[in-house]
Amino acid sequence: MNRSAIRELTFRLIYSQEIQKSEDIDEQIELYLEANEITDESAIEYIKDVVKGIKNNQEEIEKKIQKNLKADWKIERISKVDLSLLKLAIYEIKYKEIPYKIIINEVVELSKQYGEEQSKNFVNGILASIVKEG
Repeated sequence: MNRSAIRELTFRLIYSQEIQKSEDIDEQIELYLEANEITDESAIEYIKDVVKGIKNNQEEIEKKIQKNLKADWKIERISKVDLSLLKLAIYEIKYKEIPYKIIINEVVELSKQYGEEQSKNFVNGILASIVKEG
């Protein structure tokens, strides 16, 4: 399984967590892996790392998003798809040190597939601002 496919599976789990707001993250991950028949060890390790990493750094990640929104916007206004994609990208850029160009490109592609028409521009703009601030 390639990294793009794993990233998409990870996004889908993050999105489901945004919808469900369950507290038991380990159980959610296990159920998701089982339901999607994910057996690739590197995929399992990546998914667990990213999902738990986002959860552990949620406050800081959400602050970065909020800081880069227009003045009259609140994080609650962002669609769950866009918010999930932003959390995934920010975690990977800030905590995994994966080249931001790769992350932004893949997340923008996912936003085209799963988001609304304006999602790709919104996600790209927020991530570009975050990358500029360092």
